[in-house]
Amino acid sequence: MPTPTLPAPPRLILGSTSVYRRELLQRLRLPFEVVAPQVDESGRQGEMPAALALRLALEKAEDVARRHPDAVVIGADQVADLDGEAIGKPGNFERALAQLQGLRGRSVVFHSAVAVVRRATGFAQVLSAPVTVRFRALSDAEIKRYLQLEQPYDCAGSAKCETLGISLLESINSDDPTALVGLPLIRTSALLRACGLDALTVRAGVLQ
Repeated sequence: MPTPTLPAPPRLILGSTSVYRRELLQRLRLPFEVVAPQVDESGRQGEMPAALALRLALEKAEDVARRHPDAVVIGADQVADLDGEAIGKPGNFERALAQLQGLRGRSVVFHSAVAVVRRATGFAQVLSAPVTVRFRALSDAEIKRYLQLEQPYDCAGSAKCETLGISLLESINSDDPTALVGLPLIRTSALLRACGLDALTVRAGVLQ
C-alpha cells in the first residue's frame, strides 16, 4: 500500500522584527517567516501595563494574520510596569540613565504577552507571563559603566538580562524562563499546540 500523504503544516509567521524574539523562536526548530506588524503601540488613557501588553500582542498577531490568512501568526509585546506605570524603551543614554536611577533598589514587573492567531480556523488566543525583577541598589558609576558597555537603548527598563544586564539585578521571579527576553516559550508552545501546530509532531512530519 502507498504511504498516505500527510498534510503540510501551516505557515508559521512571527509578527515581530525583534531579533531577540526571532532567536528565541528558533529554539522550537519550526520553520517560520518574519513579518513586521503595523500597529500603533501607544497606550490608551487609563490602560494598565498588563492590559497594554495583552492588547498589543493580540493586535500585532491579528494585523499580520489579516495579510496572511493562511498562516499561524505569533504576536508578542512586553511592557515594564513600575507601580502601575508603563516604562518604555529609553532610546538614548540620557533616558536610560534616568530609568535605571529610578529603578535601583526597586522591583519591576515585566508583562511579556504572546498571542497566536490562525484566521483559517478562527483561533485567536493571548497569554501573559509576568516576570518580577528586583534591581540592586546601583551606584551612578555602575549604571553609567553598564550603559557604556551594553547600550541597551532598545530594551524596556534599560537592562538586557541575557547579557551583562544580569549583573544589575538582585532577583528574577518567573515561571516561564524566556519571558524576560521577550517571548515566553512555554506559553508560546502551549498556544501553538492549541491551534494545531505542535513542534514535536511537526518535526516528525505529522500535523495534529
